[in-house]
Amino acid sequence: MTTLADLPTPVLILDRGRLQANIARMQARAKKLGVSLRPHLKTAKSAKVAELAVGKDGPITVSTLAEAEYFAKAGFRDILYAVPMAPQKLDQVAKLIKSGVDLKIITDHPAVAQAAAAAGQRLGVTFHVMIKIDCGLGRAGLAPDSELLLPLGKALSQPGVELTGVLTHAGHSYGAKDAAGIERVAEEERAAVVQAAERLRAAGFACPIVSVGSTPTALFAKNLTGVTEMRPGNFVFFDLFQAGLGTCAMEDIAVSVLATVVSHHPGRNHVLIDAGGLALSKDTGANKNVPGTGYGRVCRPDGALPLDGMNIHDVHQEHGLLGGPDVPPVDFTAHPPGSRLRVLPNHSCMTGAMYDRYYVVDGGTEIVAEWDRVNGW
Repeated sequence: MTTLADLPTPVLILDRGRLQANIARMQARAKKLGVSLRPHLKTAKSAKVAELAVGKDGPITVSTLAEAEYFAKAGFRDILYAVPMAPQKLDQVAKLIKSGVDLKIITDHPAVAQAAAAAGQRLGVTFHVMIKIDCGLGRAGLAPDSELLLPLGKALSQPGVELTGVLTHAGHSYGAKDAAGIERVAEEERAAVVQAAERLRAAGFACPIVSVGSTPTALFAKNLTGVTEMRPGNFVFFDLFQAGLGTCAMEDIAVSVLATVVSHHPGRNHVLIDAGGLALSKDTGANKNVPGTGYGRVCRPDGALPLDGMNIHDVHQEHGLLGGPDVPPVDFTAHPPGSRLRVLPNHSCMTGAMYDRYYVVDGGTEIVAEWDRVNGW
């Protein structure tokens, strides 16, 4: 039997029971709202997690073509690549389409639409393209009332391309102050993408898919009338930012980083661990809602709730410092060099990026499985 004590550190730990509960919660939300669940696998990047969420027949979302290729090899066929398309990547997309994958791409720019049409004709494929709509985030996409929307719909109605739908992402929901704020953003998200779909249809363009997606809005939306699918991603694992936002409890966070205590510095009131900025990420967004979280909250090796005052207050590339000058004195006898700790992440998507696998536990310290994950682009 392999346990956490046998693993080299730092490594990424996944609690299967918490994962399954998180997935069941979102599946129930999708059913209640009357939409399909197309989970965004940018967080998990794992075929095993995707299978638990939607099965191999279900639709998924990816953030890189490396993910698209990985999930295609695992048997997934309905894949949405939800990053605006770079024309240079169209040949790579065409190969996946020719292999039998219904790979949808997105754009908000007419030049990309024209490039896709030309590439489709040259390569003998039809690219299924969705138009990105901005619902308030201000990162990418056309406003739903943009004068450019209908010309873009026309550009996607020529040989080599096919307009498949519209999508949006309410990333600004993470800036909401409370549940009511998230609900307002969720309605803005729904209204924007539905308005765009209705304009396209009124102009004679088919728009079968109307897609929204963020974990907060998926959990707090009152209704999704006019929407066909939602694309939350972080919900499978959650993290400290989500807990501070109120979308989950601390007990729902399914991933953590296992680290080893390597030294003590009583004069500085800190314990040194072998998990630093690369192992944990340097994302400190959770401190906005939970001040003092630092770079992560520390748990016992069995995954019990965070230890009081034991947050990661500083990180270097391979060093993490917990305790610090602004917290109560650390009990150094409880954490001798060589002992293990687990760190809950501020942002699970970022923390996972450095690891090639999950060591899976089921509420304890025994390793019950190893699941691979894909990284890179």
